[in-house]
Amino acid sequence: MPVGGAVTRNTLRRQIADALRDEALAGRLRPGEEFTVKQIAEQYGVSATPVREALVDLCAQGLLDSDQHRGFRVHEYSVDDYRGMVSARMLVVDGIFRSRSPYTPPAEPDLSYGVALVSIRRRGEAAARAARAGDLDVLIGYDIRYWHELGRLVADNDYIAAFLHRLRVQAWVFSVPYLRSARHPEGHPEGWLWSGHVGLVDAVTRGDADSAVAIVRDYNARSLDWADRLDRLPKPGRD
Repeated sequence: MPVGGAVTRNTLRRQIADALRDEALAGRLRPGEEFTVKQIAEQYGVSATPVREALVDLCAQGLLDSDQHRGFRVHEYSVDDYRGMVSARMLVVDGIFRSRSPYTPPAEPDLSYGVALVSIRRRGEAAARAARAGDLDVLIGYDIRYWHELGRLVADNDYIAAFLHRLRVQAWVFSVPYLRSARHPEGHPEGWLWSGHVGLVDAVTRGDADSAVAIVRDYNARSLDWADRLDRLPKPGRD
């Protein structure tokens, strides 16, 4: 089925990249799975050029690996890779708050700031509900957008926000196969899904940097504990 209608090549490139990223986030593209430009072009009913460009973009984001002779494959992150992602986001978020300590919202917030907070809180509420219900399909989309919007608002730096967004996507791509596996620790993956979104955005709204940092540190400690448990499990299968 073709992606989009009458669109430019750059738009088509973004649509294909987004579609494949969503496939990886949903667990339908498994770590290590291989494919060629031709296969993807036929799947979406488009020419090879925007597909090749989209796949190169996803390689740059760390989601795919390129093999000159065999095409592309979904990157296989290790548990240590995941620990690195968690440590990196911990350092960056701590730095954001500490460099602006005490963190305070604008003295006279404009309309866009207030609208952004409302939007972030709504996404956080939806993400928290999905996490408590163990609904990965709903959670992932809301969680990624929540953190991206919150990162842009708090960091006030598009480069930092983009870096954190990339880490968030990579962490989900790593996590999804485990969370969907019957071999997950304790057999209850929803018990490991973080649902503290609302508390964090409320701390930011109050300008309470200490509470915000404590929430994020607790979340990251929980993530590292999960990684330790994964070390004792076999990798999820590809079937």
